[in-house]
Amino acid sequence: MLKHLISALILIAALPHSGVFAADVVKTANGPVEGVTEASGIHVYRGIPFGAPPTGELRWKPPQPVKNWDGVRNAVKFGPRCMQAPIFGDMNFRSDGMSEDCLYLNVWTPAAANAPRNGGLPVLVYLYGGGFVAGDGSEPRYDGENMARKGIVALTVNYRLGVFGFLAHPELTKESPHHASGNYALLDMHAALQWVHDNIAAFGGDPKKVTIAGESAGSIAVSALMASPLSKSLIAGAIGESGALIAPTLPPVPLAEGEAGGVKFAAAVGAGTLAALRAMTTAQIQEAAAKLPVGRFPTTIDGYVLPKPPAEIFAAGEQAHVPLLVGWNSEENGARALLGAKEPTAENFAEAVKSRYKERADDVLKVYGGKTADEVRQAATDLASDGFIAYSTWKWSDLQAKTGGKPVYRYLYARPRPQMVAAMGNAVPGLAGGVISGANAPATRPPAALGAVHSAEIEYAMGNLATNKVYDWSPDDYKVSEVMQAYFANFVKTGDPNGPDLPKWPAVTAGTDAQVMRIDVTTSAAPETHRARYVLLDSIYAASRR
Repeated sequence: MLKHLISALILIAALPHSGVFAADVVKTANGPVEGVTEASGIHVYRGIPFGAPPTGELRWKPPQPVKNWDGVRNAVKFGPRCMQAPIFGDMNFRSDGMSEDCLYLNVWTPAAANAPRNGGLPVLVYLYGGGFVAGDGSEPRYDGENMARKGIVALTVNYRLGVFGFLAHPELTKESPHHASGNYALLDMHAALQWVHDNIAAFGGDPKKVTIAGESAGSIAVSALMASPLSKSLIAGAIGESGALIAPTLPPVPLAEGEAGGVKFAAAVGAGTLAALRAMTTAQIQEAAAKLPVGRFPTTIDGYVLPKPPAEIFAAGEQAHVPLLVGWNSEENGARALLGAKEPTAENFAEAVKSRYKERADDVLKVYGGKTADEVRQAATDLASDGFIAYSTWKWSDLQAKTGGKPVYRYLYARPRPQMVAAMGNAVPGLAGGVISGANAPATRPPAALGAVHSAEIEYAMGNLATNKVYDWSPDDYKVSEVMQAYFANFVKTGDPNGPDLPKWPAVTAGTDAQVMRIDVTTSAAPETHRARYVLLDSIYAASRR
């Protein structure tokens, strides 16, 4: 008795903030864990390992099983975030430092281990964004408490990044029983889904009701997991927010090309063998990789995780046949991405289009046109957004509607963020939802956004506006969040976003004009109006792949 009392006192002393209490002990396959109960009554279990530390000889290997532990493991604080450079200065982490030892997940659940489960709660597994080079499951915008309040068991999952998550190399391929290398980040995600399958019932969840979701790189990962023969049987639904593993958005490369990149990296750091690479310190590897262009280590078509390009898998109907909720934002990229510092004139726009699209420029200008400065800026914004990430997401949704055999629900998120709070001073918005200030801020302020920028929807969808102290949220913002979160929660529960007191969201039907839910202060569905843009880009990108 005294031993248990002392353990409880130690746990309470370690709690991350006031107003929380020790949560029920949950027995996982590796040993029992004890988290905390928030003031809301939601139970939180942070920093649960789902893979052995991928260090030493386990660096650049699929995640290995976790060693069992004796006694109760305190699941009170987030684990370390995976190795990454400070690329996005506005990311906000609550993680316990940074380390190669980073394969941890976090669980929020309304059901204690011994609570009635009513047949098992639906489960949401959220994958963070950050271009596969940054991000962490501890970021407040992904916090699962408000989804758990909707009757969902919510998880965030860490996965290896950059060189640690994607390095391919001939020696790695040779030592693999599957003759594959790279894609370790995707294998981390698969291992996390397997952990969910094996353990989530103890947290009140149903392993047969698992929806995977993510934004940007997280959305790209969702498309990859749907396509992978390893993971597709472990999911019941998918949510993609801006991004798919389809060219031109971080497309996978042939294994031989990935291996060649790995050999080049090894030579650059003076490591002639895989053993020499594994003998390097974490800091040495990270510092060398940080000097390379962002996205230097792509996913590979390795014949194991990805037997062929995802677009081909979806076209053949070989992906997970599950409901998909998918969409993108109205300003995924700005006009400057196309025009640079030039004024938004018809002449400058035509010049930029001809430089980028060569012999197809006239076709592009027919679809993306404008005469006035405002029209040109909007056309440049649309084209930059489509080329960055909107087209690939459209292609994913279009293929899934044709071959997936389950409903597809498409949205366009259009609510611009409000002004920053006065305390932010001259800071500028960052891609990750916070701000960039000080030495990292650009010399000139970008123009005001025309719509919802990349990543703007995350806090709205997850019910986490209050976690972001940067923006001056209004009642209208909370109204949009209430509607969007309700759609997402309904989809996680039933595979259908529709529910009482919500505007009707029609599913996309193959062979007819898609109905798109435009999410804003006034939310409503309308026929797709920009299919010609995506059909044109489809022909351009298809030609480049031949």
